Amino acid sequence: MIPGDQEAPDPITAETVRAEFNDPRLAAHYARAAYNLGLWASERWLIERWLPDRSAPLLEAGCGAGRVALGLWELGYRNLTAVDFAAGPLDHARSLAALRGAAIRFAAADVTELRRDLFPAGPAPSDRFAGVLFMFNGLMQIPGRDRRRAALREFRAVGRPGATLLFTTHDRDDDFREGPWWAAEADRWARRCQDPRLLEFGDRYFPDALGGHTFMHLPTRAEVLDDLAATGWTPRFDRMRRAIAPESHAVREFSDECRFWAAGLDGDPVP
Repeated sequence: MIPGDQEAPDPITAETVRAEFNDPRLAAHYARAAYNLGLWASERWLIERWLPDRSAPLLEAGCGAGRVALGLWELGYRNLTAVDFAAGPLDHARSLAALRGAAIRFAAADVTELRRDLFPAGPAPSDRFAGVLFMFNGLMQIPGRDRRRAALREFRAVGRPGATLLFTTHDRDDDFREGPWWAAEADRWARRCQDPRLLEFGDRYFPDALGGHTFMHLPTRAEVLDDLAATGWTPRFDRMRRAIAPESHAVREFSDECRFWAAGLDGDPVP
């Protein structure tokens, strides 16, 4: 190494992301949202349209501090399992559920290894879920496209025939204001001058308002469609949030514009 040079930082991994979400400041931030914000209007519309059966077994992946799981409970859904791989937010979720009398099953699980973590002996037909939710861009906080596809395959493996998957992503082609930034980023990647922590074009790792950092992959719509096709999911619906429902100022302050997705499982689950 040339004297004076600094060693390049390590690439972002799942452990990087886990550590970020276990930061007490971020865990408390999401706990406040779970307590005060609840479901967005657009989330409620998507859930009630695509998962109308309140008795159906549902899995919420990446539940964090429980904002969506508790919102589902308040809508009358009573067969809920919620998982996350970060212990700090899960502790908040369990505490808030107990406070509200919500009988939600919370578990520690890595969504890229759901069968291992939830069903070590393999999911029985009665264990499978009628719906899986991965809201607030959680899928895109998994570093590496192979691992994101692994999560989609795990959702298929624990879903029933006909199961529905609901999730959100950013869409880097949607926001014209970001166009110049992404053009410059493409040039950086072409010259191999990109942030060495990033794995793929579309990755961002930026400081957040709480003094930490946030990893996010911002895909194109075509990229998400390819990932669904590669993992056995059939796209049913996608639309930007602003076209679904107007959101409160509090929601818009909490979250950026995103694309909502619904996909279906037509064939048999993965054996």
